[in-house]
Parts: sequence; structure tokens; C-alpha cells
Amino acid sequence: MRSGLPGRGGGGGGGRRRSPEPEGPGASGGRSVTCGVMSAQGDCEFLVQRARELVQQDLWAAKAWLITARSLYPADFNIQYEMYTIERNAERTATAGRLLYDMFVNFPDQPVVWREISIITSALRNDSQDKQTQFLRSLFETLPGRVQCEMLLKVTEQCFNTLERSEMLLLLLRRFPETVVQHGVGLGEALLEAETIEEQDSPVNCFRKLFVCDVLPLIINNHDVRLPANLLYKYLTKAAEFYINYVTRSTQIENQHQGAQETSDLMSPSKRSSQKYIIEGLTEKSSQIVDPWERLFKILNVVGVRCEWQMDKGRRSYSDILHRMKDLCRYMNNFDNEAHAKYRNQVVYSTMLVFFKNAFQYVNSIQPSLFQGPNAPSQVPLVLLEDVSNVYGDVEIDRNKHIHKKRKLAEGREKTMSSDDEDCSAKGRNRHIVVNKAELANSIEVLESFKLARESWELLSSLDSLDKEFTRICLAWKTDTWLWLRIFLTDMIIYQGQYKKAIASLHHLAALQGSLPQPQITGQGTLEHQRALIQLATCHFALGEYRMTCEKVLDLMCYMVLPFQDGGKSQEEPSKIKPKFRKGSDLKLLPCTSKALMPYCLHLMLACFKLRAFTDSRDDMALGHVIVLLQQEWPRGENLFLKAVNKICQQGNFQYENFFNYVTNIDMLEEFAYLRTQEGGKIHLELLPNQGMLIKVLEMLREGSKRGSFSCITSVIWCIANVTYVLSRICWWNPF
Repeated sequence: MRSGLPGRGGGGGGGRRRSPEPEGPGASGGRSVTCGVMSAQGDCEFLVQRARELVQQDLWAAKAWLITARSLYPADFNIQYEMYTIERNAERTATAGRLLYDMFVNFPDQPVVWREISIITSALRNDSQDKQTQFLRSLFETLPGRVQCEMLLKVTEQCFNTLERSEMLLLLLRRFPETVVQHGVGLGEALLEAETIEEQDSPVNCFRKLFVCDVLPLIINNHDVRLPANLLYKYLTKAAEFYINYVTRSTQIENQHQGAQETSDLMSPSKRSSQKYIIEGLTEKSSQIVDPWERLFKILNVVGVRCEWQMDKGRRSYSDILHRMKDLCRYMNNFDNEAHAKYRNQVVYSTMLVFFKNAFQYVNSIQPSLFQGPNAPSQVPLVLLEDVSNVYGDVEIDRNKHIHKKRKLAEGREKTMSSDDEDCSAKGRNRHIVVNKAELANSIEVLESFKLARESWELLSSLDSLDKEFTRICLAWKTDTWLWLRIFLTDMIIYQGQYKKAIASLHHLAALQGSLPQPQITGQGTLEHQRALIQLATCHFALGEYRMTCEKVLDLMCYMVLPFQDGGKSQEEPSKIKPKFRKGSDLKLLPCTSKALMPYCLHLMLACFKLRAFTDSRDDMALGHVIVLLQQEWPRGENLFLKAVNKICQQGNFQYENFFNYVTNIDMLEEFAYLRTQEGGKIHLELLPNQGMLIKVLEMLREGSKRGSFSCITSVIWCIANVTYVLSRICWWNPF
């Protein structure tokens, strides 16, 4: 008879009685054969319901009901599932695991079982560390390995979403490496195919990430998986494209997810992986990649071993790798076709990765804002320019002709060649790059990266076979759209002295910047435009195109903020060591700020006008411009000024009608006043449109000089124009 059934006292079972709880299932005694009131299914439902009612009051009584029910009806799924539910809710890992295993074996077609298994496998893939997730993982671990493998396979078969199915299969491959042989390559190809079908815009997507970071290492490190060389090269190319794009990804993409980071992490290129960055379709944890460059070079080494490259034992630096590839190129043509193709691929892939790694390292150091998020500390970008700081040099003064001020060069002062005396044959070979360590603390490492990247590029371009393969890869990757790479290539071309190519590259850079989405231009566009203008100016100057140089400088002035002048002191040059044999072929990494670029622009302008002012032909306008510009860093240009005065003395007269609009330097004014005297040669000066006013001004200057008083001198200095205005006026009077 059935006991403990609420509300079932009548109808067909008149002899029934309600027994107090918890009598347990023994009191029910089973269903009387003669009753025939309920079917077996109804009895099962009753037993399950009774157990449910007792769970909260007496857990052990509920279990007793279910144990009895299972003994009576061993083939009933609901009874076993209820037993599993009780144990799972009580978080009894071992018991719940055994019951789940029984259901998996005895009731493999029940949807509820697979729903439960799906919940557990989701917990295995979940990054969460909450209590429920950890319990489900522990529950799965209690299952026999064979059952785990079979479960994962069957769950995978029931997944219709490509990404979910791939993650499940990846879970299987990680837990059971023996399945890599059967499923590894298929999973990898499925991910690459899904990437194509889904038409992903960027290589940094969920499918490529799973393939490169998770599946590929399992495949290539399993020696039982036989892969042809062409497939290995394909996989290596996919991995390189992903990692390079991941490291150099745009800050605009990650702005939504980037949190505050440690300063040291943001400054170091090797720590970019620590920044928060979420790939669509993946969790935050799955999106993070630690040491991406290290991972990429490990893949390169494994592929090299499998393709039987000439590998070196132990860890080698990027410089060592490049040196090894140079040696390999020397005798590569001595091999037969098959070996030649193999070693050609070794040179291309090894050198290519060294190139991209060091090119990124260089650009990340001189313009970190391209890669860092909004919370990164601001760092002034640097721009590579021709060094024209020796514009005041190469001055020979005949002191016997003009000894009024009796100024002498400091003893031991270094003489450098003028920019117009540069030895063009020195360009492109071992050029020295001047860097102020205060502006770039790791300057040695940065310049080494620039050198390695440059030499890698030159090696890849040295042979047609290497250049053809490298070009094919670059076209597939669309590297011509990589802003950071174009910045490096432009600097490299400037270093090589190929200024016409550099100008074309800068125009390409401007077009590339203009094609970027509007959010990315914000905050970067002005900087890139300034960089392009000043580099265009320096390239035109190196080509002798002085009119274009002045035009670009004038365009740049629109973006300049006049720096604060500290007491008229000249800007100090960074300490540097220059080999004596070098002849004006230096370059300079200069901060891309108004404070640094303004003096550089003045040097460029001065160099341009200096070349015209001191030729055999007479050009008073250019000479006047030189005198105006020499005031900026006075007295650095004092000797050049004396050279200008000597030229005026040789001419016997000088005409520069805007002289008093821009020349305010006391020493210069006194010198010109002296030129009007008998001792100074009675030089005829036309410095004002009104010559009568000029005579009066010069007399005041001369009298003030004799009295040692500057009161009358200052009274004639009525106009002190700012540098921007002076430059703009000079450019409009450009004589070139």
C-alpha cells in the first residue's frame, strides 16, 4: 500500500491510511496487485514527488525514498535524475559524479542529461571562479577519463555554433592530447574557414586567436601529427600576421576596454599584452596574450625544426639571427632546388620577423601614442631629421679686415662642415643619429632596433627570390595600410639618403592618415601632419630645393606655439660624441614639440639663406634674412654675423629696408652704427625706407655707445616682432 500521499485517501484504495513522517518507503509496502489503481509511471511520479517534499525537512528520508524507488524501477530516468539533483544541490562531488556517469551510460538519449552535461562543459570553458563553477569542474573531474572524452566529443557534435564547437573541441584536445592526431588539423582548418566565411575585417578575431594561440601549438608540438612543409609555412604566416596585428593594434579599438595600467607596463612594448583588450566573441581572459613576440618566435623555431632548417641550439638574440641569415644567403645558391627553396624560406621568415619586431620596437619608442591607450602617461614623440645644428660652423673670418669687436673663437671649439658641404657619398652608410638621452632614456636599444630593422629590410631586398616572397606576404597582409610601418619606412629612407623616395613616402603617409576612420584621426592627425611637414622640409633641404623647404616651414608655423624664451639664452645642444671623419651626414631624433621644432626651423631657414647670402653674387635680401635669424640663438651665430659684416664691408653698401622691423639685438645694432663711421669704412646703409630717419637712428646708436648708456639705444627699438611673424615675412620675401 502507498503511504504519505497527501489528498489521495479515497477512490479505489479504501484500505489506505496516512502514516506519519518519516515512516520511509518501507511503510508503503508496494502497490497491491489487486488495486490496479495506478500505473507504474504514476507510482514513480509519486515516489519522486514524495522525495522532493522531504528534501527540505529530512534529506536522508528523501534519499531513502529514492533508493527504494530505484530498486523498484531501475529503468526509470526521473528517479535517477532526482537522485542526481539532490546530490548536485548538496554539492557532493563524488556521489553526483557517479550518478551523472550512470545517467550518461544508461540514458544517453535523454535531452535533460545533455543539458546538464552542457552546463558542466560550459563551466570548464568559463573563466569565472565562483563556487558553483568550481563545483561543476570538480564534478567533471570525478568522471573516468574515457567518459570525459566521450562526453566532450558528443557535446561537440551537438554544437551548431562554430565558435562554441571549436572551444569544446579545443577543450577535448587539451585534456586528451592523443586526440590531437585525429581532430587537431581539422579543427585548425575549420577555424580558418570560419574566419573566411564570417568575413572578418581584421586578423585579430576570435577564430584566428583560437587557431594561433591554442590549436596551432598543440598541432606543431605533437610529433605524431604529420604536416607538409607548405602547410607549416601557411600556419606560420597566419600566426605572424595575427601576433603582429595584435601587438600593433589601434588604441581606438581597445579604448572601450582599457583600464588604468601601471606606468611601467604601458611604457614597455613587451608588456602591452597586460593591457585589457577584448576580442569580439571571446572573454576578457581569453583575449589576453602574454608575451606575443616570444610566442611567435617559438612557433618560428618549431616550424624551423620540422622543416629541417639550419637551426642553432639555444636561445639567440635578434642580432644573432640576422647575422646567421646573412651567412646563409652567401652560400644558399650552392644547394639544389629543393634545399634552396627550404633555406630561402628560412631566410625570408626569420628575417621578416626580426624586421617587424625591431621596426615596431623603434616606432613604439619614438611615438608610443600610436599603440598606448588613453590612460597611458604622455610621452613626447620624436621625429628623425637631418642634423643642421652645424649651420653656424664653417666660418672663416679675416680679422684684419674687420676687428671692431675683436671677438675670438673659443679655443678648442670643434669645427664642423656646413650643411652645403655634405659628402653625399656618406649617406646611407653608418650615419650617426644624435639623440638626447634626456628625451629618450633607452636610446641605445632604440637605435639598435632601428639598425636591425634597417639591415633586415636590406637583406630581404638583396635577392630577387627573397624580395619576391617577402613582397607576396606583405601584399597579403596589406602592410601598405599600416601607419606605424609607414613611419618606420619613411625614417629608414631618410637615413639612406633617398630623399625623393622619402618625399613620396611622406605623401603616402598623409594619404594613409586621411583614409583612417575619423575617431583615430582625432588627437593623432595634427601630430602626424606636423611630422610630415618637418620631414618634408628636411628632405627638400637635403635635395637643395630651398624654396620648397621654406614653404614647408611656413606651413608648419601654423601649428607652432611660440615657446617661452628664458632670458634670451640659446638652447643648449645635447651632449654627443662625433667621430672626426664624419662630414655633415648626421641625423637627429628631435622631440615633435614647438619648443624643439621652432629652433630647428630657424636652422633650416638660416641654412637656406646662408647658401645664397655668401655666394660670389650679391644678394642683400638673403644676407638680411641671415642677420635676422642669427638673433634667435645669439651669440652662437656671432662668427657668422661677423662674416656677414665682412661681406657688407667688401660690398661697400647694404640695402635691407626692414632691418629695424626685425633686428633688435644690441650688439648687431652697435655694429651697424660703427659701419657708418670713418673707422668702420663709412659703409652706405639703406636700412629704412626713409634715409633721413636712418641717419638719425645711427647717430643715436653711436652716441649711446660712446656714453655707455643704452637709454637712447632702447628708444629706437620700437618693434620686437615674434618669431612666427618674422619667419612668415621672410618666407614671403623668399629669394629662391
